[in-house]
Amino acid sequence: MTFFVMAAAIMNQVDTTIANVALPHIQGSTSASREQITWVLTSYIVALAIFTPLTGWLAGRFGRKRVVLISIFFFTLTSGLCGAATNLNELIVFRVFQGIAGAALVPMSQATLLDAYPPEEHGNAMAVFGLAAVTGPLVGPLAGGWLTEHMSWRWCFFINLPIGIMAWVGLTATMPDYPGKKAARLDFLGFALLALAIGALQLLFDRGQVQDWFSSTEIWVETLLAGCAFYLFVVHSLTTRHPFVSPAVFTDRNFVICSIVGFFLGVLIYSPMSLLPEMLSNLFGYPIMDVGLVMAPRGLGVLIMMLAMGRLINRVDPRLLIGFGMILSAYAMWHLSHMTLQSSGWIVITTGIIQGMGSSAIFVPLSMMTFTTLPAHLRNEGAAINTLLRSYGGAAGIALVQVLIYRNEAAVQSRLTEGVRPDNPVVQAALPNADFTSPASVAGMEHELVRQATMVSYINAYWVLSIIGILACAMVFLLRRPRRIDASADTLAAEAMAAE
Repeated sequence: MTFFVMAAAIMNQVDTTIANVALPHIQGSTSASREQITWVLTSYIVALAIFTPLTGWLAGRFGRKRVVLISIFFFTLTSGLCGAATNLNELIVFRVFQGIAGAALVPMSQATLLDAYPPEEHGNAMAVFGLAAVTGPLVGPLAGGWLTEHMSWRWCFFINLPIGIMAWVGLTATMPDYPGKKAARLDFLGFALLALAIGALQLLFDRGQVQDWFSSTEIWVETLLAGCAFYLFVVHSLTTRHPFVSPAVFTDRNFVICSIVGFFLGVLIYSPMSLLPEMLSNLFGYPIMDVGLVMAPRGLGVLIMMLAMGRLINRVDPRLLIGFGMILSAYAMWHLSHMTLQSSGWIVITTGIIQGMGSSAIFVPLSMMTFTTLPAHLRNEGAAINTLLRSYGGAAGIALVQVLIYRNEAAVQSRLTEGVRPDNPVVQAALPNADFTSPASVAGMEHELVRQATMVSYINAYWVLSIIGILACAMVFLLRRPRRIDASADTLAAEAMAAE
């Protein structure tokens, strides 16, 4: 059973990274713009974030085995539909349903392993489960690059079909039947209002640049919809007897700060993973397989630091570990901001390892600090909102850095173009034989200007991400150190890696 549970979890984790590498090919195949293609990533992440909090209630209401098997079935089905999509709109819709179906795979697989082993073996069981989190960033880019280069980007989704069928058949035969019990009452209205607010806000971020922001009626509608839905959610949560998220969770200082830090951590993890494939492919001319190769070592950094966390978590102030991880992540982004068009792939490899170590160093102590001071009866709701914020940080970060790149590229290109004229001494020195009357010569200069402007825009985006890492690091000093650690280091490490 452990093998099939791991297969289901790995399928979900790999799918969060495998599509990143194939984005340039998906963009060309679907005739999508650079702003539109990011919807392939954000639609999946947002759907996953919104529906993950429901998995506990669904398992209690309908039984864990039934929820897991239905999730695997629909995740496999929607993966096939993603691969068969004929245009961008179809692909985005199927990615939304794929995220909804996959929301239960990781938490339910983790709970199944905990129930399958006695308490004294929980640490080992979670250490094994942590391999799913390491497999994602390691195998995802490599598999995505190989499948896209030698077959088609569609196989980044079709690859889930044999894995999903195997996991479904195996768990049908081996997974114990955990019957549903009388589940706690679910606040459907609160959930619907929160989902509507998050969905409308993400549409605003994704569509804003395309629609010229608030000059568009659509953006105003999405803004008002997000604002009203969130307002009604807050009012409803304060007035109903059993809210979807109890306001009491926000009275715990550590929980609030850790959730905010988790949001920014989602930005730092997902944003560069969406930028690097298109930058390496479009500006540096990397084949898609090479893109996967230079991005895969990030998983090595995750593995190295995950092994170290077992020894450090009980000996070092967790606030120092979180701060150290944030500094590593910020340094990785700062280092990327010094790239040039002549840089080699080693800068991406080294920064990937550093960022992987940083994210791993943050997750374990952050998971501990988030819940150790939160009352036990609020931890389920706290876990729901914490997971939602961290995942949504990734979706919002992807959308916002793309807007930043688009606008910076236009501004930088405009400034550079102003200086390219025959009477400019710098142009005369750099291009002594330039013929401004030749269309071919002018086209060549224009092409180089676009390359330079695009590179500058990427550099600025990485620099902004490094500043976000430093600001999030400063928030760590507001945390209160917990008096004791209630969970084993191995269990905390595995849970943190599974969350990633």
